[in-house]
Amino acid sequence: MAAEEELRRPGSPLWVEEPVGTPRLPDPVRTAAVRAVIIVAVTLTQGMTALLFTVTGSWPAFPLLLSTVVSTVVATWGVLDVWVTRQVWKQRHGVESLPSSAARRGRRERRGARGTQRDRPPGAVPAGV
Repeated sequence: MAAEEELRRPGSPLWVEEPVGTPRLPDPVRTAAVRAVIIVAVTLTQGMTALLFTVTGSWPAFPLLLSTVVSTVVATWGVLDVWVTRQVWKQRHGVESLPSSAARRGRRERRGARGTQRDRPPGAVPAGV
């Protein structure tokens, strides 16, 4: 709505930049993803060509079929590479991790118990016994 009103005013910019909802992928992950997309596209094209050669009974059908099988393995490897690269990047550069409220409560109780135990004189009997 605000963007449309801004465009109606004279002297307004040609476009209004809006913030992106999701952050951009890290460079190594994006590189692996582009590589995987290209490999998968080539494999699918190769598979369709092998299918058409097989249907027409052409002689390159068998070698193309074998290379399509190999390309499928390579494409699977490429997609797994994207996943592994993403996980490695997350581990190396950290991910914001917030403990749940239950974990925070338990940690607070343990810390409080240690504090009262430290404040007690040696040889004293705990209050709950």
